[in-house]
Amino acid sequence: MTRSVHKNEIVTGTIWKQLLLFFFPILFGAFFQQLYNTVDAVIVGRFVGTNELAAVGGTSGTIINLLFGFFIGIASGATIIIAQFYGAGDQENVSRSVHTAVALAIAGGAVLTVLGVAVAGQALVWMRTPEEVLPQARLYLRIFFLGMIPNMLYNICSGILRAVGDSKRPLYILIAACLINVVLDLFFVVALGLGVIGVAIATVLSQLFSAVLIVWCLMRTEDSYRLEWRRVRFHRQLLRRIIRIGIPAGMQSVMYNIANIVIQTNMNMLGANTMAAYTAYSKIDAVFWMMMNAFGVSVSTFAGQNYGAGRIDRVKRSMWITLAMAGGASASLSILLHFFGEYVYLLFTPDKNVVRVGMEILYFLTPTYITFVAIEVISGTVRAMGFVLVPMLLTSGGVCALRLLWLFLAVPMDRTVQSILFSYPLSWVVTSVLYVLYYIYLNRSGKMKAPAQL
Repeated sequence: MTRSVHKNEIVTGTIWKQLLLFFFPILFGAFFQQLYNTVDAVIVGRFVGTNELAAVGGTSGTIINLLFGFFIGIASGATIIIAQFYGAGDQENVSRSVHTAVALAIAGGAVLTVLGVAVAGQALVWMRTPEEVLPQARLYLRIFFLGMIPNMLYNICSGILRAVGDSKRPLYILIAACLINVVLDLFFVVALGLGVIGVAIATVLSQLFSAVLIVWCLMRTEDSYRLEWRRVRFHRQLLRRIIRIGIPAGMQSVMYNIANIVIQTNMNMLGANTMAAYTAYSKIDAVFWMMMNAFGVSVSTFAGQNYGAGRIDRVKRSMWITLAMAGGASASLSILLHFFGEYVYLLFTPDKNVVRVGMEILYFLTPTYITFVAIEVISGTVRAMGFVLVPMLLTSGGVCALRLLWLFLAVPMDRTVQSILFSYPLSWVVTSVLYVLYYIYLNRSGKMKAPAQL
């Protein structure tokens, strides 16, 4: 085993400072990544129409998340493995894991392209997409899925950089890609009048740009995570470890998105205005999910490297510190959106009926954000240590299965926006309690200990 001699602040520095230094670039990166779809929605909503706005978000976004989320969940196994090896200073296995991850990105992107183009249209029908929205949504999805290989490459390679403690370069690349996306959206939609087709092409081209840049970064580094195309292949043992950790995360993502598909289907049944309002809300709500994802990635990378280095005390302390920071951030965002959310809605659409429905959604859900915090932070911590099966079961059962039970049993008796949305806080509270109990069990049973070997 080769040991690196670099100084790694993640396993030696002040915990809260290192978490924040890692968190903010990830948060800003997630913000700019979300701008891909948000800019699409704003430009389509303002310059084209309500039906087109519904076509590029809502149902389309849910289908994208379902297919794409499964492969990203699997790929997250590579991020955890690389973080552990990097924390342990095992340069050779860092390199092997990087090249296995890139091979997985290419193969996964190809599969996603075929699946997305083949099933997108029928999936829209199954989700009861309104007839006036269906043709545009089908076209948008088919073009979007043609860009899955560069999309997967960017996400995998940015995960590699974050695993070794570099959260800044993915941010810089995303900023550049988002600026290009804005310019291309305006050119294709406003100047050329291509509507939904223009939005889809602009998104694919900007994703290609971000993939090329981040691959170039990995090829130029002199560290153990350097990418050399001649070495890109599947290392069987490492691939098995990646899949063992990643499959539960992928299945968890699938269950999340199946529940969200059922929610979106119920929203679609309430008409185009509700569908458009929920699409716009999902863009506003994305700020919360970006924050939670940034905290989750931060604590997961931090815990993974410290676990590899045998610093279990720092793993535990980082979880509690992240819980406090994430709780404060979610409460602050809830207050801001409650008082200023209407102005944000007006960015997406001038339609007063859409804004009215959207504000009903916002007022109902934002006060409950804080009940989700423990799920993201505790699951990120324990998964970084290799505990993946139970977190998958807790999330799949507590968040997804319970949510589906509510939607199928309770909502048909009172199909309103509020009754549909109640499935969120109900499932968050139950699952958070389960995660707290699971962490207490791991801690008291002595299972949270340094690995004998990686």
